[in-house]
Amino acid sequence: MTENKDKPESNRASKIGRAALQAVGGVIPLVGGGLSAIAGYWSEKEQDRANKFFEHWLCMLEDELKEKYRTVIEIMARLDLQDKKIIERIESKEYQSLMRKAFRDWSGAESEEKRVLIRNILSNTAATNLVSDDVIKLFIDWIDIYSEFHFKVISAIYNTNGITRAGIWKKMNKIAVREDSADADLFKLLIRDLSTGGVIRQYRQTDYHGRYLKSSSKSGSNTQSNTVKSAFDDIEPYELTQLGKQFVHYAMTDLPPKIEFDINSM
Repeated sequence: MTENKDKPESNRASKIGRAALQAVGGVIPLVGGGLSAIAGYWSEKEQDRANKFFEHWLCMLEDELKEKYRTVIEIMARLDLQDKKIIERIESKEYQSLMRKAFRDWSGAESEEKRVLIRNILSNTAATNLVSDDVIKLFIDWIDIYSEFHFKVISAIYNTNGITRAGIWKKMNKIAVREDSADADLFKLLIRDLSTGGVIRQYRQTDYHGRYLKSSSKSGSNTQSNTVKSAFDDIEPYELTQLGKQFVHYAMTDLPPKIEFDINSM
């Protein structure tokens, strides 16, 4: 009796997996007809070069598809496929749209860390409903436009709320550099990117209703510095915005697998 009950669930899981793969796989152009149409204009040497090019291109597509397949399998392994709400969620058009967006400009080969972030977002948005799909789409965009260095800054601020720029730099185990160095300019750029992108902000007090309080004016001082604020300022604290906190929840929190499997055997 146990086998009969488990079999329908297994079949349904397989169908869900196939649907997910169809959503992320995209359409691979059929180049055969196109090649036949223009082959007559090529010399034998040109045809040989074209064949080598398409062979290399197909190998790239194959590697990309393997990464997508691996990611979908890891997502499915983290979901309770006996939970009706989760089943409804991953079968919905909205979730399939998120899958397509996440894999449309696939950058899995660029970085394993980004592949894991995509996997975490798609796993968590299937299992939880803390933000709208519009916010999830924004998170997917962030993974595309931000670098691993950006994510290290986000992680440092999340782990130590109210940390300063100097604290962030030290937490990332970076050595001291000159203010006019390329590394200092890069760090300022990262902070600016994340600030204007709505991921982080300088710490501000709020009232009971969550409204931000105006900063009190500082008393004038006769001693004024003749240098601009350091890239590694150790006075003004930073915190994550609510969007930033939810990004950490969805992208940087890994759901534990519910099924043990060896991905290398697939």
